[in-house]
Amino acid sequence: MRNLTTETKEEIRKLIYDFFAEECEVELDELNDETNISDDLDGDSLLFVELVELLKKKYDLNIQLQTIGKYLLKSPAETIGEVAATSYMIYEHENDIINL
Repeated sequence: MRNLTTETKEEIRKLIYDFFAEECEVELDELNDETNISDDLDGDSLLFVELVELLKKKYDLNIQLQTIGKYLLKSPAETIGEVAATSYMIYEHENDIINL
């Protein structure tokens, strides 16, 4: 299990906000933790896949998309805040996220 430092947590959070602002063509200040990705941003599950790929590259994470899919069936991430929380768990637990 990786240790999620405050600095890394803030870095991941910024990456998530920047990602959604760019991909959904909205201003950064229009986003908050309660922003619903599908309802408010017209986003879909492919956005989360792209985001995970970014996280995998940036932090050299060992996680399979299949594992994330199974986890999200149990614990959906519909808002930016939920995506951030899931991303922190992916960072810390990688493929073991499925056992949580």
